[in-house]
Order: sequence, then structure tokens, then C-alpha cells
Amino acid sequence: MPSVPPGPSTAARRRAARILARLKLRYPEIGTALDYVNPWQLLVATVLSAQTTDDTINRITPVLFNRYPTPFDMAEANPEDVESIVFSSGFYRQKTKSVIALSKALVDHFQGVVPNDLEALVTLPGVGRKTASVVLAEAFHKPAIAVDTHVRRVSRRLDLTTQTDPVKIERELRALYPRREWPTISMRFIQFGRDICDARRPLCGECELNRICRWPGKTV
Repeated sequence: MPSVPPGPSTAARRRAARILARLKLRYPEIGTALDYVNPWQLLVATVLSAQTTDDTINRITPVLFNRYPTPFDMAEANPEDVESIVFSSGFYRQKTKSVIALSKALVDHFQGVVPNDLEALVTLPGVGRKTASVVLAEAFHKPAIAVDTHVRRVSRRLDLTTQTDPVKIERELRALYPRREWPTISMRFIQFGRDICDARRPLCGECELNRICRWPGKTV
């Protein structure tokens, strides 16, 4: 039988806990910036949010959900009508195909109800592990860690992982942190990546994690 790789050391867990504790002080309350009233709306909004800002999506979705208030309505939507609404989000044709197709799949296979299970969610068209994890953590408050570009960058710079693959990063973060912390880890890392640990111009001089950060590219 293949050997099971060792888990993180006690020192690594303690360091990870210190990092999260400081992010909790910076962001005592945290959650997605996307507006939604039910899991389906969050699912659609998250799919639409790829390669654009949350503010843009929050301007689009009130119009979209007023026109198509349920998965049943969206499943029967005319693609051209949806495209005209989501146009400003970018990649609007592909996003339109995805939200209509995932709505059809919800109607056909889940009676129009968004499943609260990762394996079921990723069977929906256009829904990857990251999107599924956002919905699980935010809408269902279930233990899940969504790894996007911000989480990847921050976790690597803080030496919480050396991996580049999002699934492997997720696995290592899960090993470092207790399950009760999983639902809010992603949003704290994401907001920290936006506010301080920017991809091109990190504000290392303003960072409360500066002294324990091992990233060789620190600006101070």
C-alpha cells in the first residue's frame, strides 16, 4: 500500500494559526461581496464574477434575477436576452451558456434546488471546485476552502504552501487549519490579497504579517 504523506508539523500549524489570527483582527467579520438572497443566486453570481469585479456583478444581478427569478425561469431563457444583461461582465457569451446550462441541470437533476455537496455541485456546467466551495462556505456555511488567484498568491507568499495547483493548495490549507475555520479562510485571504498583498504592488510596509512573512520579494 502507498504510504500516507505526513501532515504539517506542530510548528507549521502554530504559524498558520498566528497568520489567521492577525487576519481575523483585520477582518473581524468577512463574507462575499456578491449580493444574493439564496444559493442559486450566489451560484449564478459567482459564475458571472470570473474576470470582473464584484461591483459589476452586483449591478447586473438585480436586473438578471428580476427577469429570471428561479432556475426554472433561467433554464427557459433566450440566450440573446441573457447576453444583453450580462454583457458588461465580459466573456458574456460563455457566461450566458454556463448560467443557462447550470440552471437546466438543476431543474433536470436536482428539482431546481442547489445541492449542498461538493461532488454534486461540480457536476453542474460551468461550476468548478472554486465556485462550488464559495457556495458551500457562504450559502450553506459548510467547511470549504475556495482557492482563487488571491488565495493562491497569499498562501504561497506566506509560505503556507509551495504548491501551484489549486486542488493541492486547498488540500494543504485544509491540513493546516481546523474545519471550523475553513468557511471564512478564503474570504479573509482574498480581501487581504486585494487590500495589502497585491500581485504587482504589495503594501509590505503596511502589512501586519511582515515580520513572519518569508516571501523573498518583500518590499521592506
